[in-house]
Amino acid sequence: MRKLSIFTIFLSLLTFFSFSSNANAAGFALIEQGVSGLGNAYAGGAAQAEDATTIFYNPAGLTRLNKPEFIAAGHVIIPNAKFHNEGSTHALQAITGIPLRGGNGGDAGVTVFVPNLYFSYPFTEKFHFGLGINAPFGLQTEYEKDWVGRYHAIKSRVMTVNVNPTIAYKFTDNLSVGVGLNIQYIEAELTNAVDFGTIAAIRGIPGLLPQMNDGFARLKGDSLSAGFNFGVLYEFTKDTRIGFSYRSKIRHKLRGEANFSDVPSALSSLFKDSDANARLVLPDMASFSLYHDFNEKWAVMADVTWTGWKSFNELRIKYESGMPDTVITTSWKNSMRYSLGVSYKPIDKLTLRAGVAYDETPVPDAKHRTPRIPDTDRTWIAFGLGYKVSDKIVFDFGYAHLFFKTSHIDKDPVEEDRLRGGLKGHYKGHVDIMSLQFTYRF
Repeated sequence: MRKLSIFTIFLSLLTFFSFSSNANAAGFALIEQGVSGLGNAYAGGAAQAEDATTIFYNPAGLTRLNKPEFIAAGHVIIPNAKFHNEGSTHALQAITGIPLRGGNGGDAGVTVFVPNLYFSYPFTEKFHFGLGINAPFGLQTEYEKDWVGRYHAIKSRVMTVNVNPTIAYKFTDNLSVGVGLNIQYIEAELTNAVDFGTIAAIRGIPGLLPQMNDGFARLKGDSLSAGFNFGVLYEFTKDTRIGFSYRSKIRHKLRGEANFSDVPSALSSLFKDSDANARLVLPDMASFSLYHDFNEKWAVMADVTWTGWKSFNELRIKYESGMPDTVITTSWKNSMRYSLGVSYKPIDKLTLRAGVAYDETPVPDAKHRTPRIPDTDRTWIAFGLGYKVSDKIVFDFGYAHLFFKTSHIDKDPVEEDRLRGGLKGHYKGHVDIMSLQFTYRF
């Protein structure tokens, strides 16, 4: 794998932890880009503009911040994802009578910490600057090495670091517009077992037995690319506003290497360590939000977010050694997220928050679900609070529980899955998120 540049190392250090996550919005998007919005299930994200986290959700909201702000936030994400086998089959089962063997893999969820950093500065009453450092996408799942789906996946890890400088301008008392640049680094690692016994049987090579002569494959790569975001905020009155925001696609070409271990000598000429590359188009997103203050104590908000997951049609890994491509066909579809939230201020220093959301999966059916990303529809219930210690210091806490709909996998041991096996079963799971945010207003 090529060495990381000084710039990409710097980006990683800015996050103060190396991180990834089981994605908590649909697919492998991460919506946890601030804590003040978590208690409302991120309803009203493009219109709320309560603090500098608006840099991510709608940069036009910067014009509502009258003082410079610094925010440091962190999210502890505790996922649970357990597979239950339902008669997985092997490509040679009709001949050997032996099904795809192995356990259920344990809990594939990995507890992680995801940080965010933001800084905003009003140059004038109309012109504002912001800088955000966050992770819009992330993924990590890991199974026991001898589980039934080991030929499909063992470890899957995707990490992103996104640096997002933004500017916003207030054209009128009602209308603000913001734009930003997204400089994004991505790093990925994929591992799985390789059924050398079955490969040998198919090629007529004696001495190796299906599912009894497993090897191991590890693919690692990284990429640096860029995109943009923009937003519009319209304030009908001081109590009511709407917001629209858009984040562009970002096209990555990951370059790295593939390593194989425990390769039988009869197959060593085919399975050689090699440089490798893969193209990945991270989707664009569009959000429309509404925020309304009923009075000094009560506020309501709503959000609809569209994500263009149709751009993730397949994962194709190409090897410079000439080995055939590794292909995972996903055929994902575009997805929607709907959320509602409410906030209540019993006293001036304290804000209580609650929210619900429904998040659609982009996975079209059981055939195209992969154990690397066993995504499904999910329902959010969220709570939170904000406490104003002084005019300068604010703390926010948020908690959310995500209920996952049971998801099914039904792979046929043909074509691209011939050597991976006909994995068949279902997943049950949930996620807990606990987040804390520190805001300092200069």
